[in-house]
Amino acid sequence: MFAIDGVKLPSNASKAKSGTRADFAHQADKLEAAAKKMIERHRENDRLPVEPDLAEKSRQRSASLQEEAAQLRQWLSANPQDRKGSKGAIRKSNRTDPESAKMATSKGVIQGYTGVAAVDAKHQIIIEAQAHGTGSEQELLLPVVRATQAQATPDTLYTADAGYHSEHNLKELAQENINALIADNGMRQRDERFKDQGKHKAKPDPLYDKAHPKKAARRYRPQDFTLDPETGICTCPAGKQLYRNGTNCLHNGQLATKYSGTQRDCLPCEQRDKCLRTPEKTKVRQVAFFRGKANTTEESHTDRMKRTIDSEEGKARYGRRFATVEPVFGNLRHNKRLDRFTLRGRKKVDTQWKLYCLVHNIEKLAHHGYGQ
Repeated sequence: MFAIDGVKLPSNASKAKSGTRADFAHQADKLEAAAKKMIERHRENDRLPVEPDLAEKSRQRSASLQEEAAQLRQWLSANPQDRKGSKGAIRKSNRTDPESAKMATSKGVIQGYTGVAAVDAKHQIIIEAQAHGTGSEQELLLPVVRATQAQATPDTLYTADAGYHSEHNLKELAQENINALIADNGMRQRDERFKDQGKHKAKPDPLYDKAHPKKAARRYRPQDFTLDPETGICTCPAGKQLYRNGTNCLHNGQLATKYSGTQRDCLPCEQRDKCLRTPEKTKVRQVAFFRGKANTTEESHTDRMKRTIDSEEGKARYGRRFATVEPVFGNLRHNKRLDRFTLRGRKKVDTQWKLYCLVHNIEKLAHHGYGQ
C-alpha cells in the first residue's frame, strides 16, 4: 500500500505581499495619491517656519511611498497576467515568491508550499516527494500517483484522505486501472465506529482557533418547519400550513419536495422579519425538504468509491493509511525541525523537501541494518 498525504508549511515569503493584479494596482494608486498629498502639503508649508528634522522626515516618507508605488508598477508591467488555478480561477500572486501561495491551515492562513509524500506501508519509506505552491490537495493526487508507477505492482493500493477526493480524480484513476481508496467528507459519519466521536472533541484552543464563534440563526431555517411524513402537511413556525408546489424537484442531483406559503398568511404575519431575508420585497416564504439523491442511469465514481470504502474489507485496508504516513510527517516536522521552507521558488523548495525526505529514508535504511 502507498499512502499519500501532504503538509502545508510557511515559506520565505511575506504574506502581506500577496494579491491579485487589481489589488496591486489599487495599492499603487493609494501610495501615489498619499505621496502627492504630502508633496502638496510641503509646498503649502514652504512659506512657514518648519523644524528641519521634521521636514527631512516628511521628505523621506514621501520618497519611500513613491519608491514603493514604482516597485508595484514595475511588477505589474513584468507580470501582465494574473496567476490562474487548474480550473481557471484567479489566484493571488506573491511579489516576494511568485510561486508560493496563500493557504488555510489549522493555525491560520500562511504563505507557503504544500509538501506531498507517498509512503509505502511495509517499510515506511518515502517513495515520492513533491512540493507545490497550492493549497488544493485535489490537484496533487494524480501527479504523485503517476510518479510512483515505476515502484507500483498490479496489486498496489493507493490511499489518501478526503482532501484528495474529487469525481475527476476518481474517474482518472478508474480509467488508468489504478486501485485506490480515497475517502470522502462523509466517510466517518457513515462509520458506526465513529458514532460517538463528538464527545471526544477537545475544546478549541483560544491561542490558535481562528474561527469565529457560531452565531445563532437570525431567521427560520428549514429544520424550523414541521413536515408530517404521513399527511405531507408542512407547518411553519407561526402555525400556518404551506401548500406543496413541487414533489420531484431536482437540485444539484438531489430530489426535493418544495412548499410555499400563501399571501393571505405571509403578508400580515408578525414574524416576517424572522422568516424572510428581504421582507419588504419577498411576499411568501418557500422551503424545500430533500429526500436523497436522484436515481440516475449511470453510477458515479464517487458512489462506487463510497461503497468500496464502506465495506468491511475497505475499512480494514484504509485504516492502515493513518499509521503509515502520519508518523513520517511527525519525524520530519518534530524530529528534523522542518517547521518552514527557507528557500524561494518552487524548484528550490521542492529540492529542500526532497532532501528532508531523503534523510528520513537514509535513517530508516540504517536502522534496519541496510547500512551494515
